[in-house]
Amino acid sequence: MKNVDDLIESAGDLAARGLSRGEIADELNVSRETASWLVERAGRSASAVESESGDGSAGGPQDVHVDWSAIGEAGARLASIGDALADLLREHSHDVDLVVGVEKAGVPLATAVSRELGVDLGTYTPRKHQWEEGDIEDLGGSFSRNFAQVEGRDCFIVDDTITSGTTISEAVEAIEESGGNAIAAAVLVDKQGVGDVNGVPVDALMQVIRVGNDD
Repeated sequence: MKNVDDLIESAGDLAARGLSRGEIADELNVSRETASWLVERAGRSASAVESESGDGSAGGPQDVHVDWSAIGEAGARLASIGDALADLLREHSHDVDLVVGVEKAGVPLATAVSRELGVDLGTYTPRKHQWEEGDIEDLGGSFSRNFAQVEGRDCFIVDDTITSGTTISEAVEAIEESGGNAIAAAVLVDKQGVGDVNGVPVDALMQVIRVGNDD
């Protein structure tokens, strides 16, 4: 199991490889704020970090790291999870003809879902992948031309995790602006119990519930 020090090291390695803060957040399944905190800690010496808080973990943002690599590294497991997500989505509609996977981690899940449902596959790259510093609202996401387009299509959205709902909200807006109709979304893990984004229901195979005080 990864601890915070492992995540700091991973964030530093990813930053050194040229990934943006938003891409690092996606890779580590944490919020953008948490990704920034991890990268900043990685850029300082271990002694400086420890002198501030006594260890490498205190003082960070409140977040939950989700490591689902045991699923992602095995095609059979991924297909089984895709079947489960598809089963969740069928409760909303049997007439949807397109599944949109949110880049990057949502795409293999969406591929498994689209295969189970027998529908087309689209992909959406959110603006957070371009985000490094400054106002993310000035950036834009995009649909890949190499996959099915959303215009005139009823769509399901698939991602791996949801924290605040910002990325799913962005995907819903992008689908509607492109002439599509977002019916429902499904994720592996809901960190906050979001349940609904812009009027679009969000189903999760697992929900994280915090118990106790953060003090």
